[in-house]
Amino acid sequence: MPDVKKRCGKLLDAATWKSILHLVLRTQLKSKLHRATITDANVEYEGSITIPTDLMRMADLWVGEKVLVTSISNGARLETYVIEGVEGSGHIVINGAAAHLIGKGHLVTIMAWGIDDKPIQPKRWLLDKENNAVNNTVI
Repeated sequence: MPDVKKRCGKLLDAATWKSILHLVLRTQLKSKLHRATITDANVEYEGSITIPTDLMRMADLWVGEKVLVTSISNGARLETYVIEGVEGSGHIVINGAAAHLIGKGHLVTIMAWGIDDKPIQPKRWLLDKENNAVNNTVI
């Protein structure tokens, strides 16, 4: 995609347009925190999921980034956005209306996606019950 960005700054010829139009962008897994434990659920908060900054860095998640949260405990799935939590605290909190679907003690998988025309090497982490990283070989 960077090649396309370079070319878009000037008038494009027919051959260049043809190469751009044949570009296939694919949505791919970019980040995954697997078997995270929800440490609190706050219905009164506006929304989002709070994730400690150390886990955000490991999984390459940004503040405000859209994530899919899936409950291993009850099968619920929801989309929300990330807000930063206290570094090293292990506290992962579901906020707002999502707390009606996923509650304290639930095991969840938190995933984010990237879009590119080339394969993305995802950052995937398996967490223990205290939300410490166990390994990065989880599929």
